Order: sequence, then C-alpha cells, then structure tokens
Amino acid sequence: MRTEFLHGVRAVGRAVAFGAVVATLSTGFAQAQKVAPNLLRVDALVQPDTTPEEFVRLKRASAQPVAPSVIQLGEWAGLKSASVKREGVTQIGAPRASAATTHAEQTRAVLQWQTSARGGQIAALSFESSGALGMRLGVLIDKLPGSALLRVYSQNARDDAFEIAGQRVLQVLENNRLAGDTSDAARTWWTPGSDADELTLEIELPPGTLTSSVQLSVPSVLHFFEALSRPVANDDDHDAAAEQGIAKIGEASFCEQDATCSSDLVSQRNAVARMVFVESDGAYACTGTLVNDATSSATPYFLTAHHCIETQTVASTLQTYWFYRSPTCNASTLSPASRILKNGATLLYSAESPDVTLLRLNDTPPAGAVFAGWDAASMSRSAAVIGLHHPRGDLLKLSSGAIDGATTCTPTGTGNVSCVSSSATSMSGTYYRVKWSTGTTEGGSSGSGLFFNGALTGILSSGTGSCFANQAYTNYARFDVVYPALKKWLAAAPETGSETGSGAGTGAGTGSTASTRSAVYRFYNIKSGAHFYTISAGERDFVIQTYPEYQYENVAFYAYGQASPSKDAVYRFYNSQTGAHFYTINADERDFVVQTYPAFRLEGPVWYAQKAEGNGSTPIFRFYNTRTGAHFYTVNAAERDFVISEYKDFQYEGPVYHVWTSQ
Repeated sequence: MRTEFLHGVRAVGRAVAFGAVVATLSTGFAQAQKVAPNLLRVDALVQPDTTPEEFVRLKRASAQPVAPSVIQLGEWAGLKSASVKREGVTQIGAPRASAATTHAEQTRAVLQWQTSARGGQIAALSFESSGALGMRLGVLIDKLPGSALLRVYSQNARDDAFEIAGQRVLQVLENNRLAGDTSDAARTWWTPGSDADELTLEIELPPGTLTSSVQLSVPSVLHFFEALSRPVANDDDHDAAAEQGIAKIGEASFCEQDATCSSDLVSQRNAVARMVFVESDGAYACTGTLVNDATSSATPYFLTAHHCIETQTVASTLQTYWFYRSPTCNASTLSPASRILKNGATLLYSAESPDVTLLRLNDTPPAGAVFAGWDAASMSRSAAVIGLHHPRGDLLKLSSGAIDGATTCTPTGTGNVSCVSSSATSMSGTYYRVKWSTGTTEGGSSGSGLFFNGALTGILSSGTGSCFANQAYTNYARFDVVYPALKKWLAAAPETGSETGSGAGTGAGTGSTASTRSAVYRFYNIKSGAHFYTISAGERDFVIQTYPEYQYENVAFYAYGQASPSKDAVYRFYNSQTGAHFYTINADERDFVVQTYPAFRLEGPVWYAQKAEGNGSTPIFRFYNTRTGAHFYTVNAAERDFVISEYKDFQYEGPVYHVWTSQ
C-alpha cells in the first residue's frame, strides 16, 4: 500500500492544479462508463479436485545425491528486517553478488560434472548466505538444452526438490523477450525459494548431451531477511509455537484481524494469495486475487496493483502463496493446506492510474482455490465492504469498514500518490475511499481486493491506514472504472478458440470442451532420444509411473482437447519399429504415412490446433532427425535456435502448425 498525501484526502477546497487533474480524470471516468454500458456481476468458481497440475511428484528426484561445488557468500551485512521501501510494497529480501559465478566462464570452471545414474552428466552448485531466512538464485541463461533438468533444493531437503525442464525455463524467458525486454534481467530465471541460508541448483543432462551446451551464470543471489513461509501447523505444535513467540512474517500491526477468525467471505479467502516477486534491488511482497471470467473458463486471471508488478520480466519472477493463513483462529502457525505456485505469470494489462495489473498465472491454481466473483457496478457511499490482504507479507487478514466517498489519485513520481476527494454528494472519482471500523491496511496489502456482498469491487492502491489513526483511509482502484480495460479478458464471449475466452481444460476425454485449452505435456526418451507429447494428464501420469526412461519435461504448449469448426485435428502415429511418435496436422501427410509406412500406427486425433496464425497462437517448429528418423517439435524460438546450432543431425522443417503458450 502506497503512502497517500494527507492534504489530498482532507482538502475541502480545490487548488487549480488539482482541479485540472480531477476534471481530466472525471472525463475519463465518464468515457469509461460509456464504453461498457452493460455492466456485469460474475459469480465465483471453485477449482475442482480433478484439475491436473503441471509439476507432479517424481520419485527419481532423490535417486542420486550429488556432491555440489560450494559457494560461500559470507556474512550478510544488509537489511535485517522487512521495510516498506518501494512504493509501499514490503521488501523482504535483497540481492547480493556471487563473485565466483558472475560470468558463464567462471561458472563453467566451478561446475564439477560427473556421470549420472541414468548415464548422462550431472553437476550442482550450493550457495550459502549466512543468516538468510530464505534464498533464491538468479540464473542468467546464455545457452541451455531443452532436455536439461534443473533441480532446486536445500541440501537437508533434497527429497523436496523442485524440478523443471530446460524447455520450460526457456518458455518463461521467451515471454520476457516477446514483451520487448532483451536485458540480462529478462534472461534471468529466478529459482523457487528455500527457507534456509543454503540453496542448491542441480543440472542434469541426458545421455549424449555435451556439458559445453550449458552456458549459464549466477551473478546474483537473493538473501531473504524475512522468512518465506512460517512453521506448518500440526496437532501438537499450535500452543507450543504460540508460547515460544514464533515471529510472524512481516509482523502485521496489532489491530489486524486474523481472517480465519471470521465467518465472512469464507469462500473468498481462498481466492487471495500472498505474492513474492523480484525487482533489480530486491524481493517484495504484495497481495493479489484470483478472479473468474464471464464464461467460468478457469483461466487463472490474477488481479493486483500496477505499483506491485508492471513489467513482464517481474511477472515472470512471481511466486504465489495460497491458503496462506492460520489453521485456527489466531494460531501462530501456517495452515498445512498452504500451497506455493512457483512458475511466474504472464502480464496482460497494467496501468499506473487507476492503479491495476491483470496477470495470468503460468501455473494451475491448486484444488480448492476460488476464482472470485466481481461486480462491475458502481458502489454507493456507505456501502459495507471487506478487505482481504497480507499486510507486510503476514498471514491473511480481514479488515471491515465502509466506502466513505470517492477520490482521484495521481502518482507524484516519488513512489507516493496525491489524492483529492470528491464532494460529499459526488462519487465520480476513480478510487473508492474506505474507512475501516476493524483492522487496517499496510505495506504488503497492496493489490488486494475489496469485496462488497462477496464480490470483488476494488483493488488496493494507497492510503494512510494505521492502527493509531482514527481518520485513516485506504484508496481502492474502482473495478467499475478499470473494467472496460479488463473486459476483453474477463467478459469475453464464449467463442470457440478465442484468445480471450479460452481457459485451462483438463485434457482430451477428461472434461475439456471445444472452447477450453489444455496443457500438452512433453517427455524425452533418454534411450532413443525421441520426444513424446500427450494432452492427457492420465496418460502423462501413466508414463511417469511406468516408463522410467521417459524424462518428464513439463508443459510444452497448449491446444484444444475437442473438435470445433475453427480447429484442425493433430494426428499421432506410433512407430512400432523404433517406439517413436510422429505428429501432423496435415490430412494429406496423414494419408501418405498410412499408405506408405506400415510400421506407423495411426492413433487418431490427439488434440486440435490451427494451421494458420491468429487468436494469440504461436508456431510450432518441426525438426527431422536424419540419424534416427524421429521428429522433434518445439514452440520456443530459443530452443529452435539451440537445436539448429548444436545438433547437425536435426534437419529444420520450419513451422508446421500453430498452438498456444498459455491456458
């Protein structure tokens, strides 16, 4: 929550300069109202238990401990506790340089490659930052094989390693490039965080992949001086933790109300997530809300404030903490139901005034998460409202109060805002001014939602909230004002194949519809060198459990699980001689293979895509391996270029059809 100039809220008269600003924004507000005359109210949606997740538990993650090269960063001499440093968001970590791994050449010299249990190469780097309550590593990627596996873990918890394929990391960085950022920051993948003062990055290459194909460095490490998560509750430690005074994350102010204690907005609590993201000068915490769309497509749209996240590069660093609250009223431990999504987000829209950002999470929200309903109608003065937020990064809190009028707020360029309230009879400002009767808002609350009758109606931007101020106010960007800009995503007509109406499906035969997109999962056969793709989460899990030679490489792209007039079938063949699979959208090529190659068994349409570009699609590039006769497919331009430069046996065949890189 940013600081608001008090004279802005309390001014009764209007200075000439402020009057001009108010007139301009009021005109914009009136125009916005004309853009979307048919305002909507959308109900909430609950994520079902059957929704497949991308990052599944893999038994092999703990198969072979690796002796890492240890990078000692020494004692920490920086900040020791959270501070509201940048535009009111709470800073919880700061970067420190790693001199031993600043450049790719240095990192290559430090990596100690050894033969893996599966016949490839494996190496690890362990970073230690004394006194850290958590760490993240900034991995600058120059070159990375798509079939490399990266694991992130603490040495004392390798069984809990987060595993991601190189191709998935390249997808995240490709989003930054497509957004126009070619800086080193855009080419840096920030690992998930640990809850310790040590963090290990492990790299495994499949057999036949040269170690020289890995060119990366770790020039910067994030040192967290506030814990990334709290002790998880169990039946025995609730009272003990309270007696020991276990520190809260961020130490929210004394008047904040534990959201678990209230029966209000029980469902909406599951729509709110604590945010942790990385800027050039550190790690920060804010709050965001998962929101539904008019078609209930389960697309993970996520609302927060512009002053929290305003660029794609920062969005790619986002981790969201779900069900991040106490298990029982005023407990000092974290609910065991809490979950963390670690794969960032795609920036869809961001505006400085009104202060709002719309993201689409790159991960599937956990089962039980709620896509909050919203109300795009104008709220009246004195309407009773509730705020759900994570003040200073703490466990979920609930504040209750009423709309006390409208304000028009403008950024000052110094990280604060100047707000001018409307007259006693006018509600034409672009922000709701809220006065609290219980609780308040603080740094870290920024971006959180304001709820009226259970529906989201505002996004927290700034204020003077304090447990000690009787006349403190909080300003929320009005949802009815920002709705026209968000309408293309949140109120899109259910058109088949529409970029704005598509959502996360569950795979062919498992609940997807013609208007929803599903993840296509990728595997690499370490014995044959061929890749396998499936849209079925059930088939994916069967392959993981049954065929250890198939290396799971996460989501490759998104396609449609059912036929529609605007999409073409992609056909899959199985080569009974080599065990490889072949995919084509071309019916003539399908018929040619059927007639010419009896070893290729047609397995029917497996998903649906587009022959031509459009609807937010991206080309899928095809290669032919002249040595094995297998084909390889990728949507990532960086991986395409890597294969062209590194694998001379792969003959590039160009784009073959179009798919999507998001739900």
